[in-house]
Amino acid sequence: MISVKINTKEKHDVSPYLYMQFMEPLGTCDSSVDAAWDFTEQDWYPDVVKKTQELAPRMLRWGGCFASYYHWREAIGPLSQRIPMVNYCWNGMFNNQVGTHEFLDFCKRVGADPLLVVNMESDGRMNWAHPKNGTDRFGTEAEAAEWVDYCNNPNNAERIKNGSPLPFGVKYWQIGNETSYDANGYGAAKTAEVTRRFAARMKAVDDSIKLIGWGDYDLKKEDTSWCGRMSQIDDIDLIAFHHHFTPEGPDAPFDGVEYRKDYARAWEHMQRARLSLEAHIADMRADCGGKKIAMTEGHFALHGRNRNEILSSWGAGASYARILNVQMRNSDILEIATMADFCGNVWQVNALMIPTPMREGITYLQPVGEVMKLYGTHVGKKYLDVCYSGDIDATATKTENTVYLHVTNTSMTTAQTLSIDFGELNGSVKAAKMYCISADPEEEITPDNVNAFKPTEHDVACESITLPAAAVAVIEITLN
Repeated sequence: MISVKINTKEKHDVSPYLYMQFMEPLGTCDSSVDAAWDFTEQDWYPDVVKKTQELAPRMLRWGGCFASYYHWREAIGPLSQRIPMVNYCWNGMFNNQVGTHEFLDFCKRVGADPLLVVNMESDGRMNWAHPKNGTDRFGTEAEAAEWVDYCNNPNNAERIKNGSPLPFGVKYWQIGNETSYDANGYGAAKTAEVTRRFAARMKAVDDSIKLIGWGDYDLKKEDTSWCGRMSQIDDIDLIAFHHHFTPEGPDAPFDGVEYRKDYARAWEHMQRARLSLEAHIADMRADCGGKKIAMTEGHFALHGRNRNEILSSWGAGASYARILNVQMRNSDILEIATMADFCGNVWQVNALMIPTPMREGITYLQPVGEVMKLYGTHVGKKYLDVCYSGDIDATATKTENTVYLHVTNTSMTTAQTLSIDFGELNGSVKAAKMYCISADPEEEITPDNVNAFKPTEHDVACESITLPAAAVAVIEITLN
């Protein structure tokens, strides 16, 4: 029996954006946005909208590397008049049929707040700013400020002319993306200087917006000043970082389908994946000067360029559950976080998979999507301390008189029996319910088995709760 002691004294607010998603046109790498858009009907595929409503992300981000050569005005106005563009990072063409209006309409339909990434001088990547085809992809602070005005000014004539008389009210904006990851881009000092200019110009248009500046370390960790410099800019509200990670160890069995030869070994490696995120957040915490941080992109980065099939197995879902618990444990400083790309038809790191050609009713959630849905739709607004020992991983939150325990069984083979202890409040438990995903860790989701990892619902008694091997669950407890 594992005793799980929950202290109902509320610690801090929990952001609603810890299970966000991000949308980026990925060109020839993964159809992503194009796979979700019906070019005949000039609208989002209903199946994608419906499945995203089920996933229920509270925030969607538009951008990524794509933002470093994106001109937002090319994707507004009549669809027939929009200007196609080369997708320099991901190859191929993007036709700009999905732009500001279409993205924000999608956010409204699925109940998500938008986050837009602006083109910050191409992050200093002059090969993208001025490519060989002679086009100018360089983004200025004036362009960024005009986008804020277009979205948020009630009287913006250009937006009204394009069919949206009411402002969109976009609150969150990110300046720059992965600037530190490219030796050809701006360094930390230049990025801070440019970000300061952009932020001042954007907030002069709307001082109610929240701005996110790029503050992650360069990949070689030769310059550790990025986060500290960004923390000194008054107009920056949050500091962005990304976390793409591979389970550590030279013997990690992730070449192709190597994991199938000894899944237990793969399980152990994936269970340790959370450790690198813990270290990364600790580094950001030490240098952020008290500002909140935003992990606006994150996922496994296994061999196979985001296509490793183990990510379709339930073992990956159980590993992601522990990673989401790391995010929750750092929710005092972490305001925005994700652990999956949003949608597509190729990459296994997507939360939502779209069969191509589109087959209505077959769009499905990957294991990471199922876990993000489970945790994100059953979560409280206040963080609680929780104490336990044994083969589980757990965090707790609370809203009014309901406590939510997010728990995963870290054993691949052995069930665990839990006893929930509220101390002096034990007698105040009115009811308890468990939403549990239990599956063979090696089982994989496919278009022919889209319901493989759906949670089951059980009434439980806090004195004795059985958590199956490799299971991920939310235990929802109502107190008198």
